[in-house]
Amino acid sequence: MTRRVVITGIGLVSPLATGTAKTWEGLIAGRSGIGPITRFDAKDHDTRIAGEVRDFLPEQWIEKKDIRRLDPFMQYGIAAGKMAMEDSGLQVTDANAERIGCLVGSGIGGLTTLEETYQKVLDKGPSRVSPFFIPQMIINLAPGQISIKLGVKGPNWSPVSACATGAHAVGEAMRTIQRGDAEAVVAGGTEAPITSLGVAGFNAAKAMCSTHNDAPTKASRPFDRERNGFVMAEGAGLLMLEELEHAKARGARIYAELVGYAANADAYHITQPAPEGEGAARCMRLALQDARVRPEEVGYINAHGTSTPYNDANETRAIKAVFGEHASKLAVSSIKSMIGHQLGAAGSTEAGVCALALHHGVLPPTINYENSDPECDLDYVPNQAREARAEVVVSNSFGFGGTNAVLVLRRF
Repeated sequence: MTRRVVITGIGLVSPLATGTAKTWEGLIAGRSGIGPITRFDAKDHDTRIAGEVRDFLPEQWIEKKDIRRLDPFMQYGIAAGKMAMEDSGLQVTDANAERIGCLVGSGIGGLTTLEETYQKVLDKGPSRVSPFFIPQMIINLAPGQISIKLGVKGPNWSPVSACATGAHAVGEAMRTIQRGDAEAVVAGGTEAPITSLGVAGFNAAKAMCSTHNDAPTKASRPFDRERNGFVMAEGAGLLMLEELEHAKARGARIYAELVGYAANADAYHITQPAPEGEGAARCMRLALQDARVRPEEVGYINAHGTSTPYNDANETRAIKAVFGEHASKLAVSSIKSMIGHQLGAAGSTEAGVCALALHHGVLPPTINYENSDPECDLDYVPNQAREARAEVVVSNSFGFGGTNAVLVLRRF
């Protein structure tokens, strides 16, 4: 019999707030966390806006002596991991530490550290490179650091799959528990890409929003006819996944059950989705099969919804291909309209929001949906949250390289 997996803890660090409750409150209120870039002087960049985490105080989560040794993406991950652990109520002991894992990825990793260190080499020479440079930069030190802070000794590694990273981490953590390799896993993604080099790189790839600098809160507009690119964001989304009987035995509060996961590839293009969303459609079908869920049972889809011309139209086509006539009855929304695109943290943040939507019976909106697009003609929960008791929800994540990940959650 397959071991069932549930979500018992959620930790979110987002442009709306540091903290799960405050982030959820902002999403349901339809607030935007997008604003002018303050991390560096962006005046020479085409894009001068982003979703920065503005209220994060690392000393609330990390000892002062350690802060300067940790890249921001690690700091966000540690904070979110501690939140998820505390929210779950799970106590780590000598008896259970080896049965609790940590799977946390990032799309880019320590970009801030890389950029600052390279400048130091140019200005002062290689002898001034910190011995903490490599441990600050490499992605698997995020779960490494989190495991040290939490004392968990189970499986520990990092998936790296661009914008699908967080969803892959959650899905692979689910598989880890199903196989019996752990009873609980802290899983998700963390990202801090808002640097001069990061913004310049995405601009060069023609992937970022570049024409709404004067109206940052309106810049991310998934499925809207006037969308012209995604808005980069930072933060972390970590979930505590737990084997059902293990959670019940300790009286844990359960947000939702994670019932399906699939991963596949477009094998088409490094940045553009396959025509008609063919790869995304296959991935959704595989995830529904894994969950043993019929398409008509799904009530809500948390879309990848990046606010790019390519993604939003093709994702809409993929949803229609998978759900047929039921697609017109589905609620579909993108929280990237409010918090931007957290890259490697997006999929796990969105999975956490799906669990909250099931738990509270409220669907987050797609804000800035003002101009209908004939290519995007589904119900995108426009501009206002909606009370709705969905039984099954789907969370889509698609990344550069044509990598796709889909998660299916059920009300518990």
